[in-house]
Amino acid sequence: MGVTEQNILPILLIIVTSYLIGSLPTAYLIAKSRNINIFEVGSGNMGGTNVARALGTKWGVITVLLDVCKGIAAIVLARLLLPDEKWGATTISAIAVIIGHNWSLFATFLYHTAVKSKHLTIRGGKGAATALGTMIMIAQPQIIIGMVAVFGVLIALTRYVSLGVLASFTLATIWVYALATQNQLPIEYATYSVLLGILLLWRFRENIQRLLTGQERRLGDRV
Repeated sequence: MGVTEQNILPILLIIVTSYLIGSLPTAYLIAKSRNINIFEVGSGNMGGTNVARALGTKWGVITVLLDVCKGIAAIVLARLLLPDEKWGATTISAIAVIIGHNWSLFATFLYHTAVKSKHLTIRGGKGAATALGTMIMIAQPQIIIGMVAVFGVLIALTRYVSLGVLASFTLATIWVYALATQNQLPIEYATYSVLLGILLLWRFRENIQRLLTGQERRLGDRV
């Protein structure tokens, strides 16, 4: 999708709105409703797994579902804003909403308000649930089924959430890229798959290191 005088404003609006939707600090708000500061428990990560460890599985699932909805909502809005170029709009929105979740304006403000740190620390989650929301809007149903199957099997065998996430998204991003380059999906989705893979690897780099050294926490471990 090329940038023109006609679409520059909708593109900018998509980037800003998608980022802000992604920035909504769902994990923080859910934990705060139970009188817990999510930044101060467990890994300090603003995600469903950390909420589950701190509050229990029910609250972790609710957090994940809301984060998935952020990815879906951002793309729905993007397609309304730029209906004639919805594949490009979808790609831009998908990446922007994940970036918003990972490096959240609202979470960063809340964190610094709470700790009153003089050093800027950008807070956010790791983007897996929000990325799943974007994948639901982009990928074919069999890809989502494949993701769920891989994730479920690995969780059942190992209880490593990070391993399940990394393996399922590796499958999905390669699959989407292959279909996009074979013209079975819009070619813009090839860019989405590459950028999504980079974002997830970067945010999960510490989990990968802990998996390699056997220090990663398992699902069900409480704070």
